Amino acid sequence: MNQTTGYRKNLIFVIACIGMCFFGIATITLGSILPQLTEKLGFDNLQAASLVAFMPVGSLVGSIFFGPVVDRYGHKSMLILCSLILLLGLQGVAFFKEVYLLQMSIFLIGLGGGVLNGETNALASDISEPHEKGTRLSILGVFYGVGAISIPMLLRFLSAYYSYNQILNGLGAIMLIAIFFFMAVSFPAPKQAKGFPIKKGIGLLKEKGLLLLSFMLFFQSGIEVCCSTWTTSYFKQVTEITPAQGLTALTLMIIGLSLSRIVLAVVYRTVKQEKVLPYSLIIGIVGFGLLTNSPDYLRAYAGMFLIGAGLAATFPTILSLIGGMFAELSGTAFSIALAVGLCGQIVFNYSTGALSQVFGIQLFPYLMISGIVLMLILFKIKTSLK
Repeated sequence: MNQTTGYRKNLIFVIACIGMCFFGIATITLGSILPQLTEKLGFDNLQAASLVAFMPVGSLVGSIFFGPVVDRYGHKSMLILCSLILLLGLQGVAFFKEVYLLQMSIFLIGLGGGVLNGETNALASDISEPHEKGTRLSILGVFYGVGAISIPMLLRFLSAYYSYNQILNGLGAIMLIAIFFFMAVSFPAPKQAKGFPIKKGIGLLKEKGLLLLSFMLFFQSGIEVCCSTWTTSYFKQVTEITPAQGLTALTLMIIGLSLSRIVLAVVYRTVKQEKVLPYSLIIGIVGFGLLTNSPDYLRAYAGMFLIGAGLAATFPTILSLIGGMFAELSGTAFSIALAVGLCGQIVFNYSTGALSQVFGIQLFPYLMISGIVLMLILFKIKTSLK
C-alpha cells in the first residue's frame, strides 16, 4: 500500500486493466455489428461512415477534457463517470431503432471509451516507476485486447442463440458490477490538488517531441479504428469470406495485438522501446499487404494476425515516452496526444467511407499501408531531435 495516499498500487493497476477492457469493448463493438446495423437501416458505405463518425467525435470530446480534470481532481470520479457513460451508450445501441438516438448512443460510446483510454493509461503511468512504465502500459494494452476480443467472440458463438441486443445487455450487467467495485476502492490523490497550472498546460502545445509523438497516434488511431470498423465490410464486399470468417479474422487481429503486447512487456525490460517500434510497424505493413487482391480466408487470417502484432507496440511505446517526459502533467499530456490521435480516427474513418464509395472499398489496405509509412517517417524525425 502507498502509505501517503492510502491506495494499493497493484489493486489500482487491476482497476486500470478493467477500465481498459471497457475501452476495448467500446472500440470494437460498432465495427462488429456494423453490417447488421447498416443492413437494418438500409445504409450505403457513405451513410454508414456518417453514422460511425459519431464515435470518434465523442472520443475526441472526452479526450480533450479528461487530462486537466484528472490532474486537478484525481482519477476515481472520472473513471466511474465515463464507465457509466459507456454503459448507457451500449444500452442505447441495444434498444434504440431511431437513427438520431443511435447516433447519440454511438457518441456516448465514443465519449466514455475515449476518456477510459486516456484515463487508464494515465492512471497506470502515474502509479509506475520510470523503469516500469513500458512494461505496465504493455500489459494494460493486453487488456484492451481482452475487451475487444470479447465482442466478436460473443457474436461468433452466441449469435445463433441470442440477438446482438441481448448480448450487449449481458455485457452491460457485467460492467455495472465492475463500476460498483470501482466505487469501493481508494485511488491516488490528485497531482495538482492546489490548482491546475494553466500556463504549463498550454505550454505543452509547443513541445515538438510531444507533437511528433501525438501525430504518430493520429495515424495509429486512424488505422486501428478503420480495422475494427471496415474490415468486416471489406471482406463482405471484396472477397468470398463469410461473415463468420470475417469475425474470426477480426478476432485474430486482436489476438495478435494481445500476444505481442505480452511479449513486449518482457522485451521492454531489457530492450529500449524506441528500437522495437520500427520493426513492429513493418510487420503491420506486411499484414496489410496480405489483405490486398481479394485474399482467401487463410491469407486474411494471417494478415489480420500480423496487423495486430504490428500495431501492438505503438501505443505503449509512445505513451510511455510521453508519461516519462511530462510526469507532473501526464494526464494533460496524454489528453493532447489522444485528442490528436482521435482526430486521426475521424479523418481515417470518414475518408475510408468516402473513398470506398467513389473508388471501391478495395482501396482499404493501401490506405492503411500509407498511414504506417508516415508513422515511420515521423518516428525517424522524433528520434533525430536532441
